[in-house]
Amino acid sequence: MRLRALLDTDALGLRLLGGEDELDRTVRGVMTTDLRDPSRYLAGGELVLTGLAWRRDAADSEPFVRLLVQAGVAALAAGEAELGDIPEDLVVACARHRLPLFAVHESVAFATITEHVVRQVSGERAGDLAAVVDRHRRMMTSGPAGGGPDVVLDLLGSDLDLRAWVLSPAGRLIAGPKVSGPALPADACAALAAEHLAATRTGRRGPHRVLLGSTTYSLFPVRSTGRSPQGAARDVRETVLSDWLLAVEADAGDWPAERLDLLQGVAQLIAVERDRRDAARTVRRRLAQEVLELVQAGAAPAEIAARLRVAAPVLLPGLGAAPHWQVVVARVEWDGGEVPGGPVAQSLLEEILVDPLATGPEPSDRIAVAHTGDEAIALVPLPAVTAEHDGSGAGIHADALLASVRHPLSAGLDDDGRVTVGVSAAVHSAEGLRGALEEARHARRVAAARPGRVCAAGHQELASHVLLLPFVPDDVRRAFTARLLDPLRDYDRRHRAELIPTLEAFLDCDGSWTRCAGRLHLHVNTLRYRVGRIEQLTGRDLSRLEDKLDFFLALRMS
Repeated sequence: MRLRALLDTDALGLRLLGGEDELDRTVRGVMTTDLRDPSRYLAGGELVLTGLAWRRDAADSEPFVRLLVQAGVAALAAGEAELGDIPEDLVVACARHRLPLFAVHESVAFATITEHVVRQVSGERAGDLAAVVDRHRRMMTSGPAGGGPDVVLDLLGSDLDLRAWVLSPAGRLIAGPKVSGPALPADACAALAAEHLAATRTGRRGPHRVLLGSTTYSLFPVRSTGRSPQGAARDVRETVLSDWLLAVEADAGDWPAERLDLLQGVAQLIAVERDRRDAARTVRRRLAQEVLELVQAGAAPAEIAARLRVAAPVLLPGLGAAPHWQVVVARVEWDGGEVPGGPVAQSLLEEILVDPLATGPEPSDRIAVAHTGDEAIALVPLPAVTAEHDGSGAGIHADALLASVRHPLSAGLDDDGRVTVGVSAAVHSAEGLRGALEEARHARRVAAARPGRVCAAGHQELASHVLLLPFVPDDVRRAFTARLLDPLRDYDRRHRAELIPTLEAFLDCDGSWTRCAGRLHLHVNTLRYRVGRIEQLTGRDLSRLEDKLDFFLALRMS
């Protein structure tokens, strides 16, 4: 706003004492002070309000005014309540430094002037920001030139003093302000996501107001528009576990309509980016679909390997060697069955398989997820490790996968939905993918047998005693055998190491080093080396009865 506009508002009780030629200056803020040197708290463009408590004698006016001018303030307004008339020495000092000076009538509170200036300046900034948001919306509709949600969040902080974050429905931080200030803690992200999903499931219209500790947040839905025909009505369950949200550190309950409209525009702008990045996943989804169709059709390992070589550079650009792979299977099931769960499970896996400590959506570029029916299947590449290691200690662990997202997802599922997830062991060849898929599917069935809305199980839970149960299908037995013996067979084929015969002899000799070495005509140290390599490749310990039994069953079933 301009200084001239202050004189046009009778309620402010301002009287101009000097600076008629400077009334077109722009006011960017307001500050009340009685410090002798307030310059450290000034950013420039302020209307400074003072009660003159800093003034002890006439000599104090000159240095005070000089400091204000050096700080770039727009004008000075002095109250008449303390001294009556404004001292002449202050009028002279302001005239000398060309600083506009106003007198504030004793009946007018500084708070009245402050509120008026803040309201006017904020309104103008909101209008400017709305124009910027509209420009970014047009740019991002046709491509990434708008700069992404971070740009708009920075504008909210700099122009409206609003801190805001974009969160996933599982509580992952996707974008946040770059300005200084405390980061939004992970537990707060999860709590806000849970509150948002609970409000969405009850049908409440946003923004949703949430109090965490002593801080109030307003949550604006960021609803995708790209997954259904324009204007088509959708069941909320189709998108509740995939749409983002905009969390603003403010209470929007008393906002004027203009500011609410502006934040709705920001949410729509972020939705454009959400749709654009969702469309970018098309290639990865197609790759996953092609690989999994080959695996399920029983294609030759060489054909599957060729397809994996095509997928690896797309999912892990710049990686020098072919990665290991894990398979994750998920199902989202709603009561009644009228809402398809496959697309929801697909979007959910693309979200929760991202490292929770990673910010931004880019890490999901390394995940390929396909869906069929109510089931989604993720093909997750892992960084390549040495041939002597099967990757069993790396990758995704079922216990940790859903730990941080269980609370918000449960809120989104409400009382009529369920998520179950199964995780395979890591495999290092195309031959192992079929077994990994079967293993992940069975692990998901184990998770489905447990109580709770959100459950997961991993390959570690498919212990040998499970294989003895009559209801376990043959394909799971094959997966168990392949997981234990395939690394040994592959190593034998490459190195002619005879690990499989060594394992058979070692178990047949009841773990006796001397008897086994004699049967194989080996030195005991050579036998210890081979057994150590078996343990290294499989992650098992042949001194443990459970692992000996697992190997015994795997050899018999093979």
